[in-house]
Amino acid sequence: MTDLIRCSWAKNPLAVAYHDDEWGVPVYDDKKHFEFLILEAAQAGLSWDTVLKKREGYREAFCDFDVASVSKMAEAKVLEKNIERLMQNPGIIRNRLKINAAISNALPFMAIQEEFGSFSNYIWRFVEGKPIVNGWRDVSQLPATSPESVALSKDLKKRGFRFVGPTVMYAHMQATGLVNDHLLSCFRYQ
Repeated sequence: MTDLIRCSWAKNPLAVAYHDDEWGVPVYDDKKHFEFLILEAAQAGLSWDTVLKKREGYREAFCDFDVASVSKMAEAKVLEKNIERLMQNPGIIRNRLKINAAISNALPFMAIQEEFGSFSNYIWRFVEGKPIVNGWRDVSQLPATSPESVALSKDLKKRGFRFVGPTVMYAHMQATGLVNDHLLSCFRYQ
């Protein structure tokens, strides 16, 4: 598989596996959306490679990304204790604001599930139910945001989410296949 042409950012074995198997694949599973909301927020200001290396640590720290279990971590009487415990966990990125957001976003996530039947139903509305397929020739052409990610970010913030700015949401849309930003030369483009 080393002779395949990939997007230029996939440079190490973890990134190659992620690129080849996950990035840009349409996601309709709420658990996977919740996972990427946590991971993309954790990545803000850091490299994606850093997050990929800590992905299993996140899986363990955040109840295998089970939103109902994480929501229990947000209860007022245990929230601060959970944040302090996670701040000591070397398996994740130890940033208090990001940890707090990962926990507190569980409640509005569940509210969206209740309102729309699933988070997937909600988020796919921002791309009219089908992936946006771009046709970039060079990684330098990839945008940091889009009108759709700006609208999604604004709506999520209105619903009480944190660490969901337009850039974070564009990365989420790329990761979960709402946007196909594989380069035209990449074997995964099609």
